Amino acid sequence: MRRRQVPPLGKRHGLDPARLRLPEDGQWATIRDHLVERLPRVPAARIDELLREGGIVNLDGPIAPDAPYVPGGAIWFHRDLPVETEVPFEIDIVHRDESILVIDKPHFLATIPRGQHIVQTALVRLRRELELPELIPAHRLDRVTAGLILFVVDPARRGAYQTMFHKRLVRKEYEAIARYDPDLELPRVVRSRIVKERQVLKAFEVEGEPNAETLVELIEHRGGIGRYRLRPHTGRTHQLRLHMNGLGIPILGDDFYPDFTDKPVDDFTRPLQLLASALEFTDPVTREPRRFETKRTLQAWHDPQGWAGI
Repeated sequence: MRRRQVPPLGKRHGLDPARLRLPEDGQWATIRDHLVERLPRVPAARIDELLREGGIVNLDGPIAPDAPYVPGGAIWFHRDLPVETEVPFEIDIVHRDESILVIDKPHFLATIPRGQHIVQTALVRLRRELELPELIPAHRLDRVTAGLILFVVDPARRGAYQTMFHKRLVRKEYEAIARYDPDLELPRVVRSRIVKERQVLKAFEVEGEPNAETLVELIEHRGGIGRYRLRPHTGRTHQLRLHMNGLGIPILGDDFYPDFTDKPVDDFTRPLQLLASALEFTDPVTREPRRFETKRTLQAWHDPQGWAGI
């Protein structure tokens, strides 16, 4: 197996530096000229500043402002981070040992850096706060979904835990709050074909062979709302949200289904009432049975006032 090259720059904010491979057929006089053309969104003045400060390096160290272009070479640098709104909620630690870390993630915190969410993500926060620079998630939760996520602490054991999720060897349970429909027969298994296109925010159920399956059960109901247990057999994008919406009981607080609502990123009110409540599996390293359960609860069940769709 080919080993990943160790970056010559250390992590910043818990993040590895960006790596750029210099094209073999490049005809630029200097590395600076190449970067100005290749990174049009980065002002040339900023590239010059990074070069002067030694912020762009290769395996031999900082690159000089007039360093000649080297076809096939590689360089590293830290990208400038976007301005982010702080997510004002804590991450709860459920379990930690030498191999894994299980957390209880709050709503509105992304699992990994992506797009406009970089520092305000579970991964970056945990790497910094727990001083675990090699931490990596074995799976992910949507930013708007709260609950349990398993991270791998020991880099040598990443494959074992990530494979466990890929092979569907983990039994996942979710809790959701939605309108109660007395005419809906539950429990039932929902199967459908879900398609998610790149650059399109919403996923869609379409005709064809099912690729998504969820067991939906009603735990209890009161005051026109229901508390549901969802057990997905597959892990398609937005699967639980689509399946609940397809049953005519969309999850409370869902800004995508049935209708899209453009909610400001700093609006932390009325979170999606979906919670990853349990993870159960046979540990691939110790062979011991494991079960982790959330201690979080969903707002709408305890205080339904003001929730649309009831």
